[in-house]
Amino acid sequence: MGGVAPPSPPLAAATERAVRRRSGRQRRTQAQRVAETRAKLLDATLECLAEIGYARMTTADVADRAGLSRGAQLYHFQSKAELVATAVDHLLDRLHAQFMDAVAALPDDVDRAPAAVDRLWQLVNEPLFAAWLELVMAARTDADLAPKVADVENRFVSRVAVTFFELFPPAGGTPSAEQAAAAPLIFSILIGLAVQRLVPGGPDFSESLLPVVKTMTDRFLP
Repeated sequence: MGGVAPPSPPLAAATERAVRRRSGRQRRTQAQRVAETRAKLLDATLECLAEIGYARMTTADVADRAGLSRGAQLYHFQSKAELVATAVDHLLDRLHAQFMDAVAALPDDVDRAPAAVDRLWQLVNEPLFAAWLELVMAARTDADLAPKVADVENRFVSRVAVTFFELFPPAGGTPSAEQAAAAPLIFSILIGLAVQRLVPGGPDFSESLLPVVKTMTDRFLP
């Protein structure tokens, strides 16, 4: 029977490229594929930390959660320690991005200081923060993990403080002692309240104390 013969392999490839160009889609580069795979593994690490804890988590759990083979996981991270150490930085970036996105989405007519406290409270009660607490507790007795967690924790606190100064710039550009203490004080209180709620049936003072914390913002934040 007659008819048009299918394109030869080179022509088929050229046709595919032309369609991709017309549709605006470009083939991912090797660097992009590597970055996407690593991001999947790091996100899966954080999910495992939040759900099953550092002690019980294995790299096989992470590969399975990421939908990747064990070989792919080993190619990018050869040990649990390496995987977790990298996930710490990934976690810092995600926590800060979540907070900034939430604050940026606040309406112009809302009182930003109490609203920022509300968003921070939501943040410390999300699974992502539970993953962070798992790392902090593990680092307490893990000499290899401790320096990495301490470094990221210090950078996170500094970044939160800078963010608060950007959101609530002090008059004259120089914060008072109280204003400088605002971010670490508020954040420390919220973390303490969140930790109390981690164990079902444990004490929970958040309902009575959160309104008090929000009233403090009038004094600490311009």
